[in-house]
Amino acid sequence: MTTIQKKIWMLVAMMLLIMGSIWLTLTHYNQQTQEQSNTILQRYLRMNEVTTASQQIITHLNNYLVNPTDQHKQQIKKSIVVIEKVQQDVAELRNAENTFSVTNYIHLIDSLIETTNRSILFSEEQEMEGATNQFNEANRISLYISEMTLTILDRELKSSNRFYRDIIQQSEELKKLGIWLLLLMTAVLLLATYWFSLSITRPIHRLTKAANELSQGRFDQQIEVKSNDEIAFLAKTFDKMRININDLIVEIQQKAQLEHELQQSKLLLKESQLKSLQSQINPHFLFNTLNTLSKKAYLDGAEETSDLIVSVAGLLRYNLKRIDRSVTLFEEVVVLNQYMEIQKARFRERLQFKSDIDESCLQVKIPGLTLQPIIENAVIHAIEPEEDGGTIWFTIKRDDSCVIIEIGDSGKGMTQEKAEQLLKGTVVPTEGHSTGIGFQNVVKRLYLFYGIDNLVMIDSREGQGTRVVIQIPTVREENDDEASYSGR
Repeated sequence: MTTIQKKIWMLVAMMLLIMGSIWLTLTHYNQQTQEQSNTILQRYLRMNEVTTASQQIITHLNNYLVNPTDQHKQQIKKSIVVIEKVQQDVAELRNAENTFSVTNYIHLIDSLIETTNRSILFSEEQEMEGATNQFNEANRISLYISEMTLTILDRELKSSNRFYRDIIQQSEELKKLGIWLLLLMTAVLLLATYWFSLSITRPIHRLTKAANELSQGRFDQQIEVKSNDEIAFLAKTFDKMRININDLIVEIQQKAQLEHELQQSKLLLKESQLKSLQSQINPHFLFNTLNTLSKKAYLDGAEETSDLIVSVAGLLRYNLKRIDRSVTLFEEVVVLNQYMEIQKARFRERLQFKSDIDESCLQVKIPGLTLQPIIENAVIHAIEPEEDGGTIWFTIKRDDSCVIIEIGDSGKGMTQEKAEQLLKGTVVPTEGHSTGIGFQNVVKRLYLFYGIDNLVMIDSREGQGTRVVIQIPTVREENDDEASYSGR
């Protein structure tokens, strides 16, 4: 991971590298120019030293000829040593342009030294005329050396004039180069600073935007920050926090949903218990009375009346005991037949009841009092209002992994909108002589029992009757039986 501190040091290092490169380049250029200038200056100094040394030789030789002492002779020898040394330095100044001039110049120095030595030799042999002639020759050579020095220096100045002009021109170019380098460094510095600021501000901007989204309650958007510094680590941590908060919210919502379903189950149970209590009125007294009436009717020879009273007692007992637990489809069919016996006694030929039952499906578990309220609605709305009565169809069949229960009637039917409202519980059907268990109560208890929506469907058209279809799953966990249902 490249930290922000590392990025800053990288920026500083890049600037120092650029500035160091420029400084080294300029220093190298100045050093070369200075070395060339020093070389030319050294040539001038060497030439001037030759003139000075030749003049000193003439001066010391004159003193020796006037007063031939060892001191003056030693001075001449020292001057000769000096001019010989300078002669070696001048020989190193030879190049392609001044080879001839410098060679003659060196020969003149040799001639001056030889003439001086001969003048000293003639003076020691007391040949003053020869010594004087040699002195004059040495003086003439010294003058010629001075003129030759000026000539060579003049040539050197002319040849160096181009060099100095180049130096002046290069100085101007160097100024322009310095300005361009300054502009280039400024541009590079601005670009580097902009890039560096973006690498920090852009992730921070994205992180700020993500924080704003979270503050508005949107926890489903992933936080992505493309960088490799501390901000990326902060974004990843922030995203983990978002995920944890989102999971916590989902968990709270699920718990709230479960709590709501539990409250709905409790309300339904209380409603069912209330309806049951309203219809009980003193169950033991009513059961005993019905049994007494049944026996009395049987003893009087009214067997049909006796069977009817037995059916009423069985229906009442089932209604009171089975509202809060699961039963088999077989038990529901038994109580349904008892109810239909009562209705047939009431409506006689006006009620036609047709059933088609697959007995292999009768062991399936369903909530108590599921079928009777639906049949009851069919009787109330399809048979009772019609003068000629009508027909009710009841079918149980198996279809793949579920059992299909169909209850149809030949009544006036209803609109699709009203059927949907009836399923949602926004329309309460007219109860008439019902047992008090509403259609929506049946739908909700089926949902609570199986945990599946849309188990009940209403197919109805105005003037074409109504068909209620219930799909019962055949695969169900054992622990979702009576105990679990009754505890909902």
